[in-house]
Amino acid sequence: MVCVGIFLTVNLFFTNLIAQIPGAKVGIFDNFSDIGSPELPGTASFSEPLQTYRLSGSGSNIWFGTDSFSFLSKKMGGDFILQTRIRFIGQGHELHRKTGLMVRSSKAPDSPVVACTIHGDGLTSLQYRSKPGEIMKEIKFTISGPDVLQLEKKGTTYTMSVARFGEIYQVQKIDSLDLGADLLTGLFICSHNNKFSEEVEFSNTLTYNPAPDNMVQYKSYLGSLLEIMDVATGHREVVASTPTSLQAPNWTPDGKTLIYNSGGKLYNFDLATRTASVLNTDFADKNNNDHVLTFDGKQIGISHSPEESKGQSVVYSVPINGGVPKRITANSPSYFHGWSPDSQFLLYTGERNGDYDIYKISKDGGKEVQLTNTKGLDDGSEYSPDGKYIFFCSTRTGRMQVWRMEPDGKNQTQLTFDDLNNWFPHVSPDNKWLVFITFPKEVPADKHPFYQRVYLRIMPIEGGEVKTIAYLYGGQGTINVPSWSPDSKKIAFVSNGNFN
Repeated sequence: MVCVGIFLTVNLFFTNLIAQIPGAKVGIFDNFSDIGSPELPGTASFSEPLQTYRLSGSGSNIWFGTDSFSFLSKKMGGDFILQTRIRFIGQGHELHRKTGLMVRSSKAPDSPVVACTIHGDGLTSLQYRSKPGEIMKEIKFTISGPDVLQLEKKGTTYTMSVARFGEIYQVQKIDSLDLGADLLTGLFICSHNNKFSEEVEFSNTLTYNPAPDNMVQYKSYLGSLLEIMDVATGHREVVASTPTSLQAPNWTPDGKTLIYNSGGKLYNFDLATRTASVLNTDFADKNNNDHVLTFDGKQIGISHSPEESKGQSVVYSVPINGGVPKRITANSPSYFHGWSPDSQFLLYTGERNGDYDIYKISKDGGKEVQLTNTKGLDDGSEYSPDGKYIFFCSTRTGRMQVWRMEPDGKNQTQLTFDDLNNWFPHVSPDNKWLVFITFPKEVPADKHPFYQRVYLRIMPIEGGEVKTIAYLYGGQGTINVPSWSPDSKKIAFVSNGNFN
């Protein structure tokens, strides 16, 4: 096995600090300060195993023309995004204790500022001061007590997105607000009463620079985080980072390894050592993110683009320990997506006569069997573990939505019905849940590009209520393939950005 060095382990990505003093680095942040001299000094800490931050602080207010609070920050330039999930610790002393995300021009108490603010009584607002000493303004949300927060800077526009975990974002924005360059960016706590300190916990916290508008996808790439998430709680753990593009992690049946693609090759990522090694696919060195293991974990199907097919995708199978790929599909382009539970058939999307439909074929190749035949794109097909159904996504009703059919293509039934675009349904090993990625309605229904503000969502396998379990910057390559843990408790996925 050839070891590769494209990853930094999480121990290098985060600093392990239990407590800190003003000016010390804490996790990904460079500085902790009490702004405006609150009477009780604040503290900040980072727990590496849980990848969570805790802030405590007093301070009279963040309002009028001056502020008094505690702030954990770093300098960020250009366009950027902050994300976190918050939880107040304890009942608190003041209804107007407040926390959230903040961008400031300086540490001066009267600095221009934008704050994504959540109050102890649930009041939620986008607050801002455009000039030093100016009275603070705010835009109030109708939502009360959200715990998922995002603050984005794009030029002189600031966008605040908030949700109660499980729901989609509510959004407010302000335009033409110039706070300067190299802004102090981070997390804050204010007790609204100098006699007491309040405490808050932050999890799933990321700061990053998104793709510029002129970036050409598939020619240029942002960095990647390989993440694992507890589906029940939504808690995310970054297990590795890379400045290049990695995509589509599979979870092996033994729960020890993730398999992803990067730069046309496949890699094994050992979860115990957090190191990556090449999975040998011999001549197949132009693999995309359509790779799936058999249910027994003995083989992996791949989509490689050989020269003899004029660079169009062809489906192959390879032993899980590596080897020479066996060609399965004669026709191209064919994009692999799933195995039958008995490992006898493969599912894939094929373009034939200008239309994209779902096909199945024997593991030994031969004649392909067409399962869908509608105008538009049918994609992302995957068997349920019991073999009774094939789940897929289709644009046939306008938006990309999740569908289900029987293994022979009969009784095709729509399962999602919203005005978003739902891609790549993946069935949990216990056959109870579907996880899929949701793109905003502004993205064309038949596209799943990189570098979008997307959701990971979950629903019962028979259909029903849809809940959001992750809010992230990603898209293409985030969760194209089955990525459930064997015990159905976690999923693996990729988020993107230039992380610093």
